[in-house]
Amino acid sequence: GRASPPLAALSQVLRLEPSRRTAIVFPLQKLERYLAPGTDTARFRLFQPGLAALQRAEALFRSDRGHPIDYVSSAVRMDHVPPPALPEVCFIGRSNVGKSSLIRALFSLAPEVEVRVSKTPGHTKKMNFFKVGKYFTLVDMPGYGYRAPQDFVEMVEAYLQERHNLKRTFLLVDGVVGLQKTDHIAVEMLEEFGIPYVMVLTKIDRASRGVLLKKVLEIQEFVKESTQGCFPQLFLVSSVEFSGVHLLRCFVAHVTGNLPTVEAS
Repeated sequence: GRASPPLAALSQVLRLEPSRRTAIVFPLQKLERYLAPGTDTARFRLFQPGLAALQRAEALFRSDRGHPIDYVSSAVRMDHVPPPALPEVCFIGRSNVGKSSLIRALFSLAPEVEVRVSKTPGHTKKMNFFKVGKYFTLVDMPGYGYRAPQDFVEMVEAYLQERHNLKRTFLLVDGVVGLQKTDHIAVEMLEEFGIPYVMVLTKIDRASRGVLLKKVLEIQEFVKESTQGCFPQLFLVSSVEFSGVHLLRCFVAHVTGNLPTVEAS
């Protein structure tokens, strides 16, 4: 297997000086100091787990003999999907939003897990299922927009409506360009079906601080004014620098019922 990249493990992050550590674990909080005085920051800190919760979540994403993390199967239709035995989360987003790269970052402590990252946008044509021990399943959904498979809508709509063990959908949005027309269509679909979801801003290492702050405030305002089912806090991630990856692991552990509620409050 491959070696884990730097900062993939929390123990490596804890060696950093405090401000850098905060920027990696809580990238949204790093932006707070640049906000205008009086800006409401409550939605920046709704999910703020302590060290014990972050460590517990990391253990779930670290494979060993008694806790295997495996690619299970791929499916193009609902009658091909594995049985809904475990709590499940799925990741959806535009083609080229960095979805497979983020999933590979989440699973970086289990380097034997093969998450294919394509250089060609729209390459993921199937639903790919990854089983995390006996705790939960993570699903990589096909990208929408550019070169999306023609049966994407049917596949994804059927999955979202029929998958009763689905605990949370993670909607990935490019942190450089923000919400696009196709993202709004995805939001409308999730809202129509009453699916609980959370927005994740990807590629934050590529956005200037000003651009990122603008996108965060715009999207948070959109979530507040125009959504019912979206968790009010955004999650910011960089699959390159591992910013936000530890927090996202913790949120996945939380929504799949694998963190004591007290720890995650």
